[in-house]
Amino acid sequence: MKRTLSLLLLCSLLSFTGFAQSAKVIMESASRFLGTLSAEERQKTHYAFTDSLRYKWTNLPVGLVPRPGIAYGTLSDQSRLAFHRVLSAMLSSQGYLKTTSLMQLDDILNTLYQQAFDSGQIDQRMLTMMQNMKWAHGNYFISIWGKPQTGEAWGLNFGGHHMAISLTSDGQTISMSPYFIGTDPSEVKSGKYAGLRVLSKEEDYGFLLINALTDAQRTVAMLKQDVPKDIITSPQGSQRITSYYGIPASQFTADQKDILTMLIQEYTHNFEHQKAHQLFGKIMKSGLDKVYFAWVGSLENNKPHYYIINGPDFLIEYDNVGFQNDGNHIHAILREKGNDFGDDLLKRHYLEAKH
Repeated sequence: MKRTLSLLLLCSLLSFTGFAQSAKVIMESASRFLGTLSAEERQKTHYAFTDSLRYKWTNLPVGLVPRPGIAYGTLSDQSRLAFHRVLSAMLSSQGYLKTTSLMQLDDILNTLYQQAFDSGQIDQRMLTMMQNMKWAHGNYFISIWGKPQTGEAWGLNFGGHHMAISLTSDGQTISMSPYFIGTDPSEVKSGKYAGLRVLSKEEDYGFLLINALTDAQRTVAMLKQDVPKDIITSPQGSQRITSYYGIPASQFTADQKDILTMLIQEYTHNFEHQKAHQLFGKIMKSGLDKVYFAWVGSLENNKPHYYIINGPDFLIEYDNVGFQNDGNHIHAILREKGNDFGDDLLKRHYLEAKH
């Protein structure tokens, strides 16, 4: 018994050591990025950690809601190189590639609207309206809150159209909640990039799970309501999800639980290794049986559909509707309950810090 406890303690210490090391790498890369900026650029990028603007996030286009910080497109090559080191320190390889692909998708979206205008599918008014949304590869904004250093609370936000990445650190550990990603289109239907699906597994694993359920299970999992026009917990809405809906994983077979686990990991494993495993381990410790899965809408792609995965420690929402009601426009979010913008992490930090 003592040996088992000792092994568990050792594993916990090693996990914390790894987590602290990851936080240090992120902190150092953010500090190096700041060092590449001019005084004027730094003034646009750097804010006080206590500034309430840090909590204000959105997924809307920059043309509708301006972002704090410095535009990625205005950076020098040196600063871009340094910022990509920040992204690759914060995110796993899949998370990094999703992030950079979402940025590129904005340029593809502009091209698709221009092609639609050139072929007479839309008029000048519609084209101008879309161009005024200002979605573009360079229109993603970086803001750093506080000073990235050991033992100090600091944060980094990176966002624009269909992206809101929020990192908070106490100097030793990190929070990545809320984490929002989206795609328009979710599948490019024409042109050079036809077939591109940046968030393919968020969609495919969802369909895999709902279609793996028995008729009786599906009756419990599927909610009788219209597909939401957006995620329910969007920053633009006032609604919050406080109840559990659908079917608990305690009613799943082992194979169904495996699919649910894959789907959860598709979200948690967008983060760097230590954070991904810390969050996923927390979810598993609370118990997969306590996680609920609910579905709204069609069981086929390219038709509106929505799902929610809700557990004691986390919430995942996925919505795919589209302006044309064509199920080709994804909004997805992962939230670590109680830890948006590092709430839990910072409470511990301020309790333990010697102020």
